[in-house]
Amino acid sequence: MLRDIILIIAVFILLGVFVAQPVVVEGTSMLPELHDGERLLVNKLVYYKFKSVSWGHLERGDIVVFWYPKEPDKSYVKRVIGLPGEMVEVRDGKVFINGTELTEDYLDAEHNQALPSFQPKRVDEHFYFVMGDNRDNSSDSRYWGLVPEKYIYGKAFFRYWNPSNVGFLTHGKYNISEEVKIDDVRADSEE
Repeated sequence: MLRDIILIIAVFILLGVFVAQPVVVEGTSMLPELHDGERLLVNKLVYYKFKSVSWGHLERGDIVVFWYPKEPDKSYVKRVIGLPGEMVEVRDGKVFINGTELTEDYLDAEHNQALPSFQPKRVDEHFYFVMGDNRDNSSDSRYWGLVPEKYIYGKAFFRYWNPSNVGFLTHGKYNISEEVKIDDVRADSEE
């Protein structure tokens, strides 16, 4: 009996260390999708870059949790907008990827009224361009730059708290195909 309890505890610890991790949303930068204080489960398998499965790598529209590049002891939750090799530009509040406007149906007018413009930015290899869904109140790649791939430690996939919003998170549907190959980019960088 004691051996079974120890085995169960060990399995849960291993799952928490290598597979999934709970995260608390702090702030309002991801409104209306995520609210302050909500609890998420984060898929940590993206860190290990399993090429053969869709949940094992990052795609445009994924909500990711990462170490903030300017203060790596803080973690942020944002949506992946620009992939390695792409040119990202924000004109009058609209995002353009390689010159094509990105359709972002998950945004709402209430949280996106400022409509600023930013200089085009090429996304370097092993980096991502991320933005909050609440563009009027989001500290993101527009202001402090790209997120190194190695700082991304998980992809949020399930909201387990607030009880009224329990369920899987929505992934954006886009009008732009992903031209970036699903290669093991991290493994290439470590060679």
